[in-house]
Amino acid sequence: MMWNSSDTWIVVTAILCAVASALPGCFLVLRKMSMMGDAISHAVLPGLAMAFILTGSRASFSMFIGAVVIGILTALFTQWISRFGQVDRGASMGIVFTTLFAIGLLMIVRAADHVDLDASCVLYGAIEMVPLDTITILGAEIPRATVIIGSVLLLNLTLIIVFFKEFRLSAFDENLCDTMGFSSRFMHYLLMTMVSVTTVACFESVGSIIVIAMLIAPPATALLITKRLLPLLIISSIFGTLAAIGGHAAALYLPEMLGVGETTTSGMIAVFSGFCFVIVWMLFLLNKRRGTEVE
Repeated sequence: MMWNSSDTWIVVTAILCAVASALPGCFLVLRKMSMMGDAISHAVLPGLAMAFILTGSRASFSMFIGAVVIGILTALFTQWISRFGQVDRGASMGIVFTTLFAIGLLMIVRAADHVDLDASCVLYGAIEMVPLDTITILGAEIPRATVIIGSVLLLNLTLIIVFFKEFRLSAFDENLCDTMGFSSRFMHYLLMTMVSVTTVACFESVGSIIVIAMLIAPPATALLITKRLLPLLIISSIFGTLAAIGGHAAALYLPEMLGVGETTTSGMIAVFSGFCFVIVWMLFLLNKRRGTEVE
């Protein structure tokens, strides 16, 4: 199978998604909230269904707004249950996202059964279809998903640059952040909003699997290499980019080489990101072992 212009747009969209997810994902990993991305990506279903019920339309904008609202509420409910119910944060995430996910399924089945949403769409998205849905910008045909995810990436970059000091303080020491006059609570909800918007923006094109993988795998891999925040953001973005390129190339050529059936790009990107983590982790252990032997 030959590489063509459609493959280029698919890879560009996947890279934008990977970097847009990896940036807030670094702070999730540092704050030990890695599963929040998983929770939000599963909890957006009632937002999608509610948007359809209220508007009677499957327009992307109304669906996007509904899903973002539910994503932010997921973060709020998780924080409230953890703080006021004295429940472990991981348990509160599980309570909130499973409840909202079940409510979303019931709403779709009972009241919004005309929404074109199935298991494969939720899991894998439709990144292979990205080049077919385009908009015209300055006379050029650009995939709509590429524009949306690129805008979200630009938003995330802007927020991180503007609030870099505050994000760094709240990630490593919330008490110090409050002592220095910055609200750690505000930074928490700002981060949750970033995660919600990013998750929902990427959800339609690439599905929940790759969103979860890109939020966590590249930052976790980069954390094995450096503990400094700025290098962590850069290295995680590089690993996300490598996973996007390598995953799509593997989806194109690996099945033909092995003589097996076709696979999905989103699934292979997630696999490739996990493969990168395993390689770096093995090198990390080897380097640590050598350091121990030298001592």
